Amino acid sequence: MSIQGLEKWLQTPQGCYVLDWEQARLDEALADVFGFNALQLGMPERDFLRSNRIPMRMTLGDTAGTDLRCDFTQLPIAAQSIDLVVLPHVLEFYPDPHQILREVERILIPEGQLFILGFNPYSLWGLRRHLPPAPQGFPWNGRYLSVLRLKDWLTLLNFELDRGAFGAYAPPCKTAKWLKRWHFMELAGDRWWGFAGSIYMIRAIKRVHGMRLIIPNWRNQQVQVKAKALTPIARKENNNV
Repeated sequence: MSIQGLEKWLQTPQGCYVLDWEQARLDEALADVFGFNALQLGMPERDFLRSNRIPMRMTLGDTAGTDLRCDFTQLPIAAQSIDLVVLPHVLEFYPDPHQILREVERILIPEGQLFILGFNPYSLWGLRRHLPPAPQGFPWNGRYLSVLRLKDWLTLLNFELDRGAFGAYAPPCKTAKWLKRWHFMELAGDRWWGFAGSIYMIRAIKRVHGMRLIIPNWRNQQVQVKAKALTPIARKENNNV
């Protein structure tokens, strides 16, 4: 798996079609996310955090153009220090997606938010990878992950899925002309087969189960103490010899 060819693909009608939908969904979703630190992992060609008002926003990755170059499986970020993380097409194009999610869980604060963008294997785009002639390069060489699988992984890491969305229902046409001709499928797809969108956006929140304090029942203890204090003391009789 590799993101080689990503920059070139972003300039194609297919790339513009996919990223325009993703940018619009994130612009809307991130506008109301607050905090102090936000990270975007990968795809520095697009500023997916542009609508967010968190003061400290950075892009991390292993390619040029990022604010900090690093390995996604070993993020040089302190634990529980990030309020928001965006993963645009990272999990399906990098090895060890489980470890990447574990690192994201480590750096997020309790109640921190995670947004994941990915290609849906159960879509026309997912089907196209298996039809001859098999397409090569990005984005066809990724390991597409279903929403159900991601939900299982996130649940194991104490994330709670808050909401999500599917989009880009048109077939993977190579020209803008044919993509526009299939535009009618956008409204029809949302209504009739929403699960079959070519791409999805998932929003998850990190939940931390707090300790349960065992508080003594002071009321009962006070009653017992009061009852003990009111217990009559037997009078000791002096026997005369």
